[in-house]
Amino acid sequence: MNSASAVAAAAALLVAVPTIGLGSGPGSGSDSGRGSGRDAVTVAGTFRTRSGGAAVTYVPAAVPEGARVRVEERLARGGGTRFVLRLQGLPAGRTFGAHAHRRACGPKPDDAGPHYQNVKDPVQPSVDPAYANPRNEVWLDLTTDAHGAARAETTVAWRVRPGEARSVVLHEHATDTRAGHAGTAGARLACVTVPFGTKR
Repeated sequence: MNSASAVAAAAALLVAVPTIGLGSGPGSGSDSGRGSGRDAVTVAGTFRTRSGGAAVTYVPAAVPEGARVRVEERLARGGGTRFVLRLQGLPAGRTFGAHAHRRACGPKPDDAGPHYQNVKDPVQPSVDPAYANPRNEVWLDLTTDAHGAARAETTVAWRVRPGEARSVVLHEHATDTRAGHAGTAGARLACVTVPFGTKR
């Protein structure tokens, strides 16, 4: 089987059920780490311009200091994974791209590395829609409501490999799906470190 056939076969096994919508933002609370259960990961944080906490903003005009974020990863029925992103305190009526990235947040936007992919694109940066798509990556695009709050949710048919996805990055606009641009969403505005990788 050639590499194109292998990718097509792997992609056929991937099922995503994105249900993205608006909702209330995360509750109050300080930065926190892994949830108590091994079948769940929950991180909540407040965006700051200095890294050190769970969440850092690189463009405070778009993601203000003091805005709050909550990310959840849970086992889904049938062996998949459910991801939820909640935001509060952002500008109203703004759309953000959001994806799971491979490395933890750092002082620079690029520190989070590329998107996490279930089936890795051998060509980097990955802009091929056969790899850069919401079935093979974790896409959590959202639009804030009149109060600056938003919620996004997606379920994929696979588990994150432990240690290979470490953050969620907010981007300046919705994620592109065109060939040659797939997966791109503009500048990296903010980042939240998340120790993804639930276990059965």
